[in-house]
Amino acid sequence: MSVVEFMQLDLVPMLAAILACVTCGLLGTLLLLTRNSMMGDAISHAVLPGIAAGFWVTGTRASLPMLAGAMGAAVVAVVLIGLIRRLGRLEPGAAMGVVFSGLFALGLLMLVWSGADRVDLDIDCVLYGILETLIWPAAEGPASLIDPVALAALPEELWLLAGMFAVTLTCLLLFWKELRLAAFDPAFGAVIGFDPRPVRALLMLLIAAACVAAFWAVGSILVIAALIGPPAIARLLTERYAAQFLLAAAVGAAIATVGYLAAALVPAALGAAQGFNAAGMIAVMAGLGFALAAQLSPFRRGVVKQRRAAP
Repeated sequence: MSVVEFMQLDLVPMLAAILACVTCGLLGTLLLLTRNSMMGDAISHAVLPGIAAGFWVTGTRASLPMLAGAMGAAVVAVVLIGLIRRLGRLEPGAAMGVVFSGLFALGLLMLVWSGADRVDLDIDCVLYGILETLIWPAAEGPASLIDPVALAALPEELWLLAGMFAVTLTCLLLFWKELRLAAFDPAFGAVIGFDPRPVRALLMLLIAAACVAAFWAVGSILVIAALIGPPAIARLLTERYAAQFLLAAAVGAAIATVGYLAAALVPAALGAAQGFNAAGMIAVMAGLGFALAAQLSPFRRGVVKQRRAAP
């Protein structure tokens, strides 16, 4: 494959996968540190009715109305989870399961009723994304990376993912201390008058926006894998707060790159005529990465030593 062919066919989907995994990895780290990883799973499913509602109202796949609908759906999901926990006296995992499965099913029905499949917003897109379709025909070589005309022809999904990454990074830098306090010492925060609820609300909105941005490119499968996989791998390898974010971002970029390349190269090496789904392979790489991190974890070695030393 020539450089031009790579830029036209593979560069944009690979960058989209990297941006999605890095952004979700950073936000997922906050969920993991606050013991709310399942909330990311719930929100990634619950935003679907909002996306479908945005299309239903506007009749287009424009990002802004769907983003607004997804954020509204995320707020509804969080409120419903809280109500079910209080009224039904259920533990958090059960309440999240009820809400995200119900809203996800409602979203699928809304997609069918609204005729969204006419604009490639169908069930296959929901599950697997459209990563392989994010091509850049205007690319004519490395010079296109600095050509305003060629850059203007980049798929909208890539710009949306890049913008979401920038917003996430900005919020992390602006609210670094507040997020750390909410994650590790909410009791001390209460003593000094710090209310963690606005920070948590901001986190939920960021996750909803990230799910929408990543949704177009990679579907709901990769969104879940990217929210949970990189943070979990990083947590196995370090206990340092800042290092966990850096490592989760690096892992997200690694599984996106390796998974995307493996989706094309592994079937070709096996003689298959068709490649694997890229989003699915990235999710597989997240699982393999977790298994490897579990074996290499320094904390696991400490546990093994303690068990061997025990009488």
